[in-house]
Amino acid sequence: MRAVIRIRKQHIERHHTAHSTRHRSTEQHRPAGRATLSILLAALGLVAAACGSNTATNASATTGSATAESPARTGAALSLTLYTSVTQNTVDSVVAGFKAAHPGSNVTVFRATTGALNARLAADQRTGGVRADVVWGTDPLSMQSYAAQQLLRSHPIALPPNVPAKYATDALYPTRLLYLVIVARKGLTALPTTWSDLASPAYRGKVAIPDPAAAGSALAALGYFAQAPGYGMDFYRRLKANGAVQVATIPEVVTDVAQGRYALGISLDSQVRSAQSAGSPVQIVWPKPGAITLYSPIAVTSASKNADAAGAFLRYVLSTDAQRRIAATGWQPVLPGIPGPPIPAGAGQVTANWPNLFGHQHDLLGEYQSIFGL
Repeated sequence: MRAVIRIRKQHIERHHTAHSTRHRSTEQHRPAGRATLSILLAALGLVAAACGSNTATNASATTGSATAESPARTGAALSLTLYTSVTQNTVDSVVAGFKAAHPGSNVTVFRATTGALNARLAADQRTGGVRADVVWGTDPLSMQSYAAQQLLRSHPIALPPNVPAKYATDALYPTRLLYLVIVARKGLTALPTTWSDLASPAYRGKVAIPDPAAAGSALAALGYFAQAPGYGMDFYRRLKANGAVQVATIPEVVTDVAQGRYALGISLDSQVRSAQSAGSPVQIVWPKPGAITLYSPIAVTSASKNADAAGAFLRYVLSTDAQRRIAATGWQPVLPGIPGPPIPAGAGQVTANWPNLFGHQHDLLGEYQSIFGL
């Protein structure tokens, strides 16, 4: 694997999920292990694997009301189906804004974890083709795997001029930035300062990590560490040797730390902030060299029979109104000039060279499985 994934110099730049005892993110609890991993490997490897998930949200028409910030209304009512792993509150707000801009329009939403979304797309392919018009994912690696399967349409809309082109591909359009950080139990006196500290003997058996086969952000973390100098896949070997435990999802990491099962874990800053707002005894650690930054792409499917509606939805998600809604639900908008949640002064951000990881997702997950014996 190390012969495939080359060490690259990291780009220092400026990432999922709102969590509270009342709201679940789409990276919901589900059993971790070989079955979970095999679902994602099958989807990434173009294998139509039969599998189901009790974490998926049933398809439904999402509704909402307009706000004073809604864009000018258009005349035509539109209809489309959205598959997404984005948090429910974000999806609800953005769909409400879209419907306010397009009165009478209908958006049918299937929302699930990244792993369950992979399974749904594989099942669609096995039973007549993808039903979605738009896919809005958590991470670039999972979304690029759909493009590699020719499930996504190239250049469905022109990239808006204020959207950073560095995050875009022929098929993928960035919508928001997510930050992976360390979550620590409140009151922990000896806090880690670097990612490497998670493998320190001081935290033996006290670290929880999310399953990269279930959570797209965890897959992105795997990609970053595989490339990062001083880390590589040996970082996961050190974690495993130090007693780190894989749980299913990002919310489960935060919950387990809050309940004292573990002292530390890898999570999303938004997830920890939401837990703090709900009174959970957790805190955020922004480790050196920085929080791992990833982008959340959106795309139109190749099979869409509602291309006009799908294109209109993409344009809306990249509009100022939708980006403000994304910010209000806990995420960093991709459009410059729209403030997101606060970042600590002096906190660094790092990111992977995503294009260099495209096509290697299957190998990364396979090596990760061999390390954790799943």
